[in-house]
Amino acid sequence: MDGMEYEYRELRLSRETSRNAALRLLTEYAEYGHWELDRLRLYPDGTRHVKLRRRIIRQYRDDASIVIPV
Repeated sequence: MDGMEYEYRELRLSRETSRNAALRLLTEYAEYGHWELDRLRLYPDGTRHVKLRRRIIRQYRDDASIVIPV
């Protein structure tokens, strides 16, 4: 593992969802939500199981920047 933390979201797309509609949906998630495709499974019945992930960005406070008056 590369040491990064990720948040995951899972979607199920029905067999009635066209490839173009699935592409548009996943593009929206990628562009506006900063999600990336982690895994896509296509089942024999035509349903799709999509697993998306995005990095969790943690901001740590730098204690050296805190000035304590004397």
